[in-house]
Amino acid sequence: MKHKILVVDDEKMITELISTCLCDYGYEVLTANSSEEALVKLQKQPNLIILDINMPNINGLDLCRNIRNHITCPIIFLTARITEQDKINGFRYGADDYITKPFSLKELTARVEAHLRRDERNKNNLSLITCSDGLIINLSNRKIYYFENEIVFSKKEFDIIEYLLSNAGQVFDKEQIYERVWGYDAEGDSNVIKEHIRKIRTKFKDVTGKEYIDTIWGVGYCWKN
Repeated sequence: MKHKILVVDDEKMITELISTCLCDYGYEVLTANSSEEALVKLQKQPNLIILDINMPNINGLDLCRNIRNHITCPIIFLTARITEQDKINGFRYGADDYITKPFSLKELTARVEAHLRRDERNKNNLSLITCSDGLIINLSNRKIYYFENEIVFSKKEFDIIEYLLSNAGQVFDKEQIYERVWGYDAEGDSNVIKEHIRKIRTKFKDVTGKEYIDTIWGVGYCWKN
């Protein structure tokens, strides 16, 4: 089955250029020239999204955050600007990678292939995940072991672990984690995430002596790759 890639840019010439290139590599390509059109195309469940930051009306950053409320596929930002703060903002809103304009089609295609391979590996290994240090996480029966010792987590704690682990290396702020784990209509405060993360770290530390969740200060949390 072909991977579906959604290309979003307000410049039609760019979407056509990228589409032609990726189609030559065997991908099924969807294009959108506005954020509104992109949101409609999400119904096609793309495997990867290439997204321009400088979009009119709803900009790429806000669109990325909106997309993250629905799907977790890799998102590569296209941008003409690439300051450190731009990168921080992009990762905070849910981006996985950046490529700057003007860009090489060969490099873009290579990045697409790399992210799709990584995403496929993550999906194929979701039921049982082992780490070289003896940590075993079974997502099917929702149990975590360190060698022979089970580490017991509450339902919400495990849900947070599963969400971060399934998107290892990607940074999520506490609002994104809260919405994903508690639900979009939940009545509460996303500040509970900080306390849950603290408890998760303590339980891991007490048994393994290690921490598996990174804090990206001012941005959010991610599972260490």
